[in-house]
Amino acid sequence: MAPTDETEKSSRKTPATPAARTAPAGASTPPGVPAADPGVLAADPGAPGGPPPSGHLPTAHAPGARMPRWLPRAMVLALALYACFLLGNWAFHQLVGLLVNILLAFFLALAIEPAVGRMAARGMRRGLATFLVFFGVLVTGVGFVVLLGSMLAGQIVDMVENFPQYLDSLINWINETFHTELSRVEVQDSVLNSDWLQKYVQNSATGVLDVSATVLGGLFRLLTIFLFAFYFAADGPRLRRSLCSVLPPARQAEVLRAWEIAVDKTGGYLYSRGLMALISGVAHFVLFEILDVPYAPALAVWVGLVSQFIPTIGTYLAGALPMLIAFTVNPWYALWVLGFVVVYQQFENYVLQPKLTSKTVDIHPAVAFGSVIAGTALLGAVGALIAIPAVATLQAFLGAYVKRYDVTDDPRVHGHRRYGEAVVARLQKALQHKKEASGSSGEE
Repeated sequence: MAPTDETEKSSRKTPATPAARTAPAGASTPPGVPAADPGVLAADPGAPGGPPPSGHLPTAHAPGARMPRWLPRAMVLALALYACFLLGNWAFHQLVGLLVNILLAFFLALAIEPAVGRMAARGMRRGLATFLVFFGVLVTGVGFVVLLGSMLAGQIVDMVENFPQYLDSLINWINETFHTELSRVEVQDSVLNSDWLQKYVQNSATGVLDVSATVLGGLFRLLTIFLFAFYFAADGPRLRRSLCSVLPPARQAEVLRAWEIAVDKTGGYLYSRGLMALISGVAHFVLFEILDVPYAPALAVWVGLVSQFIPTIGTYLAGALPMLIAFTVNPWYALWVLGFVVVYQQFENYVLQPKLTSKTVDIHPAVAFGSVIAGTALLGAVGALIAIPAVATLQAFLGAYVKRYDVTDDPRVHGHRRYGEAVVARLQKALQHKKEASGSSGEE
């Protein structure tokens, strides 16, 4: 019997029974029972295809809860980079001494490059020319150390020989001043049998090994610097070609230009300082000979080198030793030496140095002093030595790219302010304001 229209309408309004909701897929619906609504199945929490009941979280195998594939790789990459950073930091701190030696050797090679280049231009091999230049530097250094060592050794011998006389004079002064009855024999016995002297001798014996190790380390470092400097100077053209081979042509020109500026500034600094050291040594040698100060040649070499290669305060440090030696001869001689050192320092600063360094290392004294302090803070004594040529090279290299203009002819540029003109301008301005004020009051 065919269903009527009223039967179809009632079937649409009647909700699906639980049996109908749980009917398996593909099962036929018996006659008279309405079919299950797919929307109701999706909304029912208990349905197989519907959402889970309230209070139940989605399981881990849901597609939205999976770990991104790039996250493990990113974590491994971050750990690898951190490990590389730690390894590089450790290696840098282990090799910082070697890097400083290489830097000092590079500046030494730049300093002797002009002499090596001139000798090579005359047909001599660069290796032989570099060897001859280093041999001359080595002979000069050994001669300076021998002269200074002989002077110090002579002074020590004189002090040891004259020590009993010094002790007798000191004991006599104490007895006369404090009314005591000391004798040299009693003082010597008490000093030789004292505990502090025995401890001092023991500490000195153990310190000999430390001094020996320090001396050997210094000699090895000096040998390392000379070896690298020799290779840098002898194979300078090959080093420049190797460096330029990895750069485009435009960059090659800039690198070669910077190299040439560094050679000019470093070599000029060394040669100008050497010439001023020679002049200073000769001038002080004449003074020491006039005053009959012992070891005049060694003291003259000491003053010349220390005063020129230790910036700003080198002159006064170099003059301290000759003053002490002159004081042993005559206290007034020490004052003569001090006065000559001060006068010569002014002559050197205002007359000699500007003429010699105007074309080589033309930097302001304040900049030079600041660069020495910064170099000392960064690299110690090595930084103090290479600070001035490094700053001069940087200044010359940057000056080639900085555009400069003509300065206007204004007195204020030279530090002269126009005080008279300023006063007149203020008076004129005040009179003008007064006239304007009186005119406005008359109109009212």
